[in-house]
Amino acid sequence: MHPRAGTPSATDSSIGGPLLWPAEEAWPNCPEHKGPRHRGLDPVDIRLRRRILAEAWARPRAEGQELLTDEERVIVDRGVKKTRIAQNGPVPLVPVAQLYASDVPGLPCPEGADLLQVLWCPFDHDPDYLPYTELRWRTAADVTAHLTDPPQPSVIGSADYLPEPCVLHPEPVTEYPAPHELPEDLAERINAWEEENEEEAGDEDAEVYYQYDLAVAPGNKVGGHAPWSFSDPFPMSCQECGSGVRPLLTVDGVEWDGGSGSWRPLEDAGYTGHHVDGPACATHLNIGRGYNMQLYICETSYDHPHLQNMQ
Repeated sequence: MHPRAGTPSATDSSIGGPLLWPAEEAWPNCPEHKGPRHRGLDPVDIRLRRRILAEAWARPRAEGQELLTDEERVIVDRGVKKTRIAQNGPVPLVPVAQLYASDVPGLPCPEGADLLQVLWCPFDHDPDYLPYTELRWRTAADVTAHLTDPPQPSVIGSADYLPEPCVLHPEPVTEYPAPHELPEDLAERINAWEEENEEEAGDEDAEVYYQYDLAVAPGNKVGGHAPWSFSDPFPMSCQECGSGVRPLLTVDGVEWDGGSGSWRPLEDAGYTGHHVDGPACATHLNIGRGYNMQLYICETSYDHPHLQNMQ
């Protein structure tokens, strides 16, 4: 989806941007985090810390010179120290993604709907230590008056769960399953092809590797193949009816690998690293210390509960 830092509006597809939320519809809260206090971080401090660091990295400075002033250091340190913070009522959910079908090719939607909204609680939840998520499908034309000042949490469990507003630039791509999901004979043929390609390439930059350059596109994406990592693929089914499920959305903190860079958009060709303020990390999200979260929906009914998985 190529999220890039910006100022999206409620009529834009975005990550961390405002939602086209009906003014008459109640904003969702976390069913578990109900106050009156929680141990966590102030989201205002988190955003201020990010702005200070971004400005500091952009300033010219001599070798060995401190990145931050003494005043800036106090604010930056404060933004990572958890304390007990008052929360008036239940913790409001945080907007994570808004996807218009007109912007996102292949976005699955119920009949008549053309908009998907994803929100989550910015605290870890048992049993998988992921944010509690909610989905909303809408028909955008039905929202004649939208909420302009939604509730904001006064405390969140992790800065990694507070996305920076990003405008999306969706691009359809072709990807293939991870190597360990392939039949054994096909995986062996691909290994042989890689070795042959490596010998012929000569130039390291010309080498192509199935796992890193062709299989399982990284970053935030709709549909596609699952990025299985610390566990082997396992069957999943709808908890409501037992039907199969299909991938809806992958939420990732890094858009492409800093080494290969084969999935890096041409517009970002000059960027090769993982710097937190670069385009590969514009959302400031981080799932499980560098993993990602996939949301799956029932193949039979959009009304059935979705599944989530970290890999």
